[in-house]
Amino acid sequence: MPAFFVTGTDTEVGKTFVTCALLHRARAAGLRACGIKAVAAGTDAAGQNEDVAAIRAASAPVLPEALLNPYCFTSPIAPHIAAREAGVRIHFARIRAALDTAEAQADLVLVEGAGGFRIPLGEEGDSADLALALECPVILVAGMRLGVINHALLTAEAITRRGLALAGWVANTVDPAMPRFEENLAALRAMLPAPCLGCLPRQSPADPKRVAVILNLPFTV
Repeated sequence: MPAFFVTGTDTEVGKTFVTCALLHRARAAGLRACGIKAVAAGTDAAGQNEDVAAIRAASAPVLPEALLNPYCFTSPIAPHIAAREAGVRIHFARIRAALDTAEAQADLVLVEGAGGFRIPLGEEGDSADLALALECPVILVAGMRLGVINHALLTAEAITRRGLALAGWVANTVDPAMPRFEENLAALRAMLPAPCLGCLPRQSPADPKRVAVILNLPFTV
């Protein structure tokens, strides 16, 4: 089965949460499933990135750190700026090599992008160019808050214009008080050119394993 590239309608819409939930869902179906955080920005005092830690905890097998997270920067800022300030160039071939190695060890690999679909990554291009270089179908995380329809449709259009397949999308509740939630969800179901893999509620604390059962995988096991 192919690997998938996980992107979002914006930053802070729950890409990592959905990635982890899908990994748990795949593992519950008996698959070896692991994730890659291609580019991470923002670390704690111990040098750890919380998204990378979450994906590591949801994966089995667990990839070596160099494969799990090919690029990690200290500052929680746009990746291309963080890379420039660190004197590092993000090479897509390095991420592709990590994916190729991971695919040899797992039945399913999810590669989580940074920010939204068109976030710059440096001289080689943006997240859309990375997804194209990886030749991955895309899973879109739609952050359910005001403006999501416009953001989701624009992102879906950008995905298909690149010649990439939109394999499915997940509605993730960012704002539980979002006006007309059900009507917005219905509009997305009608207008996005891919199946909805599930609608995840807002949790506190967030537990991707608990909501994994709500999700469908973008393929038949």
